[in-house]
Amino acid sequence: MSSFRFPRPATLLTDVLAVAIVILLAFLPYPDAVFQARGLLLVPALLPAALMPFRRRLPIMVLAVSLGCSTLTALFGLLPPGVMIAIAVAAFAVTDRVARPVGLLLVGAASILVFCTNAITLDGEVFDSRALQFLLFIVLAGAVGDATRSRREYAAAMRERAERAERGREEEARRRVAEERVRIARDLHDIVAHQIAVISLNAGVASSAIEARPERAREALTAIRAAARTVLTDIGGLMSVLRDGDTDVPGDRHPPIGLDGVDDLVAQVEAAGLRVDLRRDAELAALAGSSDHVAYLAIREGLTNAHKHGEGDRAALAIRGGDGVVDIVVTNAVGEESPDATPSGHGLRGLRERVAAVRGRVVVLRDQDEFRLHVAIPTAGDHA
Repeated sequence: MSSFRFPRPATLLTDVLAVAIVILLAFLPYPDAVFQARGLLLVPALLPAALMPFRRRLPIMVLAVSLGCSTLTALFGLLPPGVMIAIAVAAFAVTDRVARPVGLLLVGAASILVFCTNAITLDGEVFDSRALQFLLFIVLAGAVGDATRSRREYAAAMRERAERAERGREEEARRRVAEERVRIARDLHDIVAHQIAVISLNAGVASSAIEARPERAREALTAIRAAARTVLTDIGGLMSVLRDGDTDVPGDRHPPIGLDGVDDLVAQVEAAGLRVDLRRDAELAALAGSSDHVAYLAIREGLTNAHKHGEGDRAALAIRGGDGVVDIVVTNAVGEESPDATPSGHGLRGLRERVAAVRGRVVVLRDQDEFRLHVAIPTAGDHA
């Protein structure tokens, strides 16, 4: 059950004013008898005043009743100004509250009806100024009501557009935050994962060789110290970027490494205990800076996974070029329960994102006891 709401002061004031004007015009002394309603004809002359407060909720009904009162008084030779003003007020409400085509049609029909009934009152004088002035009021009120409705709809459309734009900005902000989180996750993986793998593998070498081969254990501990220093330095640089929002942070920020760093990477991996069979074309097409770095990351990811999850101590790395594409293939043996059997780790996921950013392609295959990572990176703007 809806609760009664008292009208707002502005609404109440306009209702009282409309009622007062219609009543006042019904009782004013006019020099022309055609405007003065007397006796029982005061009832149709005053009835529109009682309907004025309902013109917003029932505009069509108020207009119809007012037109009925006008027609009735016209049959008795009267032209009450109050009824005409009530019709004008109802015409404003109709074009303001009803759909535009319907409102304009109703106001047009009302104007024609008033024009015809006034002709009856004035004995066929259709262009008498006494009738035309009221007809002009009705048409003008309808036009003002239509303009008011259009302005209200325009304001509502502007508010909706502003709200839509605000929602779009919020969604864009959330999207940017999500993209930044993914980028930070990739950077952390690139910085931490490989070095932690090197530390773990060398720790295993040191623990197994500490008694039989102390010099080998010392080499492994030296590698652990170097890897730990590298990862701490890189994490410190990343934290500086995240805290300060400045990508030009001085200090130990290393430039991106490309395919020219593959030999050092292979040497580092072999020092940790994984022998790499490297096959590389003598002449490779040059890659752009970002593509060159992505190619290096793909090799590092493949060799790190081969060392962590592969069976045995061997892996094969092939780097080939041709047809506008550089192909990188890392192959290693895997066991029955190797995690590489289901390529869904964060490293491979981040690698796919990076390779896709340079319009390349990543294919992961498992064939019986062999696992293969194939990365194709275009040397130009073509798709791999």
